[in-house]
Amino acid sequence: MPIVAVKKKFQVVIPRSVREEIGVNVGDFLEAKVERGKITFTPKSLLDRGIDQSLKDFREGRSYGPFDSHEAMVASLHEETRKLRAKKSRRPAA
Repeated sequence: MPIVAVKKKFQVVIPRSVREEIGVNVGDFLEAKVERGKITFTPKSLLDRGIDQSLKDFREGRSYGPFDSHEAMVASLHEETRKLRAKKSRRPAA
């Protein structure tokens, strides 16, 4: 088991054998947390929040398409607009 030292500014070098075993490379992100009194680092992928939200919407069925043509896309937009207007007109007046 490799031993590492905490350097100035609390930097730690991950030994080559450990990096190679888990596939960590320069520029990768690691999640650092404390688990039962030990520091653990877990490799993580970071996504832009907008992309993450889009992927979540897609997984939950809140997406449209793919469309065969631009006409099909425009027709879909018109249909969704019609549905939204119908919902708004059913709301009681405030």
